[in-house]
Amino acid sequence: MRTVMAPTKAALLVFLHWALQRAACRDVALPIGPLHRVAGFSLSLPCSVSGYEGPRTQEFEWFLYRDDSRGRQMGVISTRDKGFPFMPFQARVRSGEVRVERDSGDKVRLVIQRLRPEDQGVYECYTPSTDSTYQGNYSASVTVKVIPDTLQISYSRSLTGQPVPEGAELALTCSASIQSEQLTHLSVTFGKRGGGGGGGGREASRSRAGAEVSTVREIISIDNRLAVVPGHSYKTRYDDGDVTLEKRNGDGGQGVYVMKMRALQPDDSGSYFCEASQWIRDPDRSWQKIAQRTLDIGNLTVQQLAESLSVESSPKGEVTPQIGSPLTLTCQVMGLPAEVKFGLLVQWMKRGSVGSSVAAGGVEVEVARMSPDGAVSWGDDLSRASGGSLEKVAEGKYSLKLFSARPSDSGVYRCMVSVFAGRCNPGPSTPATLTQRSEGITVNLKTEHVLVAAVAQLPRGPLLKRGSTVTLICNVTVTSAGPAHAQVSWLRSPVPDPVAPKDRSPASDPPVAEKPRLLAALTHDGVAKIYANGSEVSVDRLSAASYRLRVHAAAMDDQGLYACHAEVWQQDPHGSWYNTRAKAESSTVTVYLYARAADLLLIPLVVGVSSALFVGILIVATVTCCFMKRLARQRARK
Repeated sequence: MRTVMAPTKAALLVFLHWALQRAACRDVALPIGPLHRVAGFSLSLPCSVSGYEGPRTQEFEWFLYRDDSRGRQMGVISTRDKGFPFMPFQARVRSGEVRVERDSGDKVRLVIQRLRPEDQGVYECYTPSTDSTYQGNYSASVTVKVIPDTLQISYSRSLTGQPVPEGAELALTCSASIQSEQLTHLSVTFGKRGGGGGGGGREASRSRAGAEVSTVREIISIDNRLAVVPGHSYKTRYDDGDVTLEKRNGDGGQGVYVMKMRALQPDDSGSYFCEASQWIRDPDRSWQKIAQRTLDIGNLTVQQLAESLSVESSPKGEVTPQIGSPLTLTCQVMGLPAEVKFGLLVQWMKRGSVGSSVAAGGVEVEVARMSPDGAVSWGDDLSRASGGSLEKVAEGKYSLKLFSARPSDSGVYRCMVSVFAGRCNPGPSTPATLTQRSEGITVNLKTEHVLVAAVAQLPRGPLLKRGSTVTLICNVTVTSAGPAHAQVSWLRSPVPDPVAPKDRSPASDPPVAEKPRLLAALTHDGVAKIYANGSEVSVDRLSAASYRLRVHAAAMDDQGLYACHAEVWQQDPHGSWYNTRAKAESSTVTVYLYARAADLLLIPLVVGVSSALFVGILIVATVTCCFMKRLARQRARK
């Protein structure tokens, strides 16, 4: 067995020694060739070394074997010898056109800023040895083909720098083409320099003391794979269809690229350019940009809509119409550029009402609106849908009409206009380009003097008991010049806590007063509304000024303080009823329920049974105790 294993171990040791030698061998690597690059543009050749001994920073030397040199070697540049370049490269090395850029100690790249046709050939990257033994690969070579520059780019119309209104459409056309024997692809990018907005997909900036900051932002591009790619800050606008890029076929095999911005924004101001790039796929399957040209299209200045837009309402100042008379308010939108398409949302807002200062305070509510598609809707007061109109009477002119003015129509009216620049029919979530409001119109309706009083009472009768019907009367007196009706509501509050304040502990919290509960109402047009959820309740009108509330089969929860509220409704000259806001509240009436007779009979019955039971137990206990004592004495005598 030992004679068999010995040769195996020896072979294994030999293999391991060979593998370690191979792992320690120097290896120089270059990209797989051939590489095709365009004359006049840059060449970047990365070269790396591994498996070496010695310092981490290795030296590199570059040689060129031109196609017409018959194998003669030409020194290009060295990292350790300034006198290394041959004559054709000496001036180019001194100017920095040909240089070596070091990525790390063992990785560098040869950069030729502007390729020349005579730079075509085989490039060799050589690393001088720092190893103890000369083993491995000390150089690598790659073929570079210099192809002609055929990239062409042009535009059809330049920007003049004249102000363009916000919301206008912008269309820029750029033509680009390449004529190459190799399979190359073309990409086209539209971008801008300067102006506002966020960063794009590519943003270059310089920031030095006393120097301006220059930014370049990509707007949209068609890449080398024919995919449309928006810039980072333009992605939302691209998704919304506001920024588009289309490729068309032009004359002579040229590609025509049309970039459109549907609605310009103030941040779109800047200097625009078109950039065309030529791409090739190297043998290692990676895409490389081999040529690029940029064409300045011109400057664009976007004039903000806020500088020209104005919203005015009329009549000016204060309006004091009579109740029942028509009320007309007009809204005029001015300063919209004629060459821009707009969608307008027109809203009439009102703040304040009768009984408060109409000039200030109160919550602003929407009276009516007209959407960009012409649909009209009304605010909380839906009755105005049949008693008014909102119309577009001319271009930019809108009229709000109330056919019969009511006291509730008093307040300060403003016209609010939201402009959607470049969008005639914006979506519900589309933000407005600009919103402006007009000056306020104060509307004060002349109301007639109306007086109202309410008195609540509990009719005389037998004591109220649990289960009986509770009846309360509310007498309302209305004094007005025209026809008027009262609307009466009944409310109940709980009976206050009987504990006097002086009997309460100083540390105890004060009692919280409960809000009155609405039980029922009888509207001005005779409709009964029941709100209570407990006992059955009914309301009716006994006479022109007398209103009745009945609580049927009253329970203990129906006890409390009852009051009636009256509101006066009046009729306008057109026959419509309106709330005059005249109100009155009665004093409270206390409702207390006594126990029924059947409930009172239970008291003596319970007391009698309890007393009899107590007396019986006492007698039995006494008799038993005396009997036991007598029996004990008789036994003692014996």
